[in-house]
Amino acid sequence: DKTHMKIKSKRCNPGEVLVIVSKVRAYLDSKGVRTSGDLPEALSEEVRKILDRAVERCKEHGKATVGPRDI
Repeated sequence: DKTHMKIKSKRCNPGEVLVIVSKVRAYLDSKGVRTSGDLPEALSEEVRKILDRAVERCKEHGKATVGPRDI
């Protein structure tokens, strides 16, 4: 019975792109510049750093939910 199947939680691979590349390209296009091929990976690494700091702050305050004030 498919209703009893376990759903695996999605885990992020360390090098996985965390940004929507088409949205980044569209934003930069609107600013009149182009996107280099390695920008999504570099941007994702910066997002990872921000999120890692937010997780630390969240845990320091005894919370289990990361919110805007943790960034």
